[in-house]
Amino acid sequence: MILYNVTVAIDKKVESEWIKWMKIEHIPEVMATGQFDHYKFFKVMNTEDPESSSYSIQYFADNMNHIKMYMAAFAPELQQKALQKFPNQIAAFRTLLESV
Repeated sequence: MILYNVTVAIDKKVESEWIKWMKIEHIPEVMATGQFDHYKFFKVMNTEDPESSSYSIQYFADNMNHIKMYMAAFAPELQQKALQKFPNQIAAFRTLLESV
């Protein structure tokens, strides 16, 4: 099992709009790629930035081939859509983890 984790810091001014967009549009688009089995969406609780909130979106894939396919065929466009929708309001970093 491979976990593709996306940690996002979002400006609190657009936080509720972003959460709604994630649940209704972005996450369903990622899942529609067929590369992930399931996902989890968490709010990071131990942040102290008064201007932003952080979230972790965890996408689970059976193997690295699914991750490679997602990265090559789908990720650039989906990431660009997020940056266009929330310009200068989000910062994201991505981590790959393997179940041991």
